[in-house]
Amino acid sequence: MRFDIITIFPEFFTGPLDYGIVRRAREAELIDIRVQDLRDFTHDRHRTVDDRPFGGGEGMVMKPEPLFEAVESLMGPRGDATAQNTAQKDAAIVLLSAAGKMFRQQTARRFAALERVVLICGRYEGVDERVAEHLATDEISVGDFVLSGGELPAAMILDAVTRLIPGALGNEDSALNESFSELPSAAPRVQPAAFGQSADRAASASETLAANHGILDYPHYTRPPSFRGWDVPEVLLGGNHEEIRKWRQKRALEKTLRNRPDLLRNGI
Repeated sequence: MRFDIITIFPEFFTGPLDYGIVRRAREAELIDIRVQDLRDFTHDRHRTVDDRPFGGGEGMVMKPEPLFEAVESLMGPRGDATAQNTAQKDAAIVLLSAAGKMFRQQTARRFAALERVVLICGRYEGVDERVAEHLATDEISVGDFVLSGGELPAAMILDAVTRLIPGALGNEDSALNESFSELPSAAPRVQPAAFGQSADRAASASETLAANHGILDYPHYTRPPSFRGWDVPEVLLGGNHEEIRKWRQKRALEKTLRNRPDLLRNGI
């Protein structure tokens, strides 16, 4: 199985990959890990990977172009990740994000059955939303907290997946008798009709939920305003701060309903 890690701090992984089960799995050639420096896929003298967010706000946002180029140099042209061809069905492209779906043991099992996993380590205030929508197959969070970047989550996921690969643990029964070895009951599904209805109802409750930190972050966008036909929403370009605030509030609620409906279960 092959792991590709895309990061602006490749040196971070010098230590975590050289110990324990991961090291033994590498030595036994059960896994192949390759760390890619995202700055190698930039084309300006400063090797720029981030820019200011459209619509204003704090922090910087990671640009889509180097991330698309990095993944496509590894996987070939992607188009839209939601319409994978047959050759790509045995691979996952994972964006590590505090606004993603929760990583659980069943996610690790799903990844362990693949031939390849690409881990994209976000940084700064966030990653241009077009990466989550059109490049990544999965947007993953490792918990209800915010880290400085995706490097630690990437190492955690790599470890969790590696120990499920046959031969990695030595004794295969070890993985069967650990925490989370039994699949938990499936969480209630959010049906599309209910999604729209809940999103409308959520607008009136959004201030309370935001105050209780009960929703995910809103989508971020940076330059260019148009990338491969995917445009930055017009509202972020207009300069109307009240409309931007409302748009961000609504999109944050929609993303929470899509990725973490459990956060809203008690609030809506």
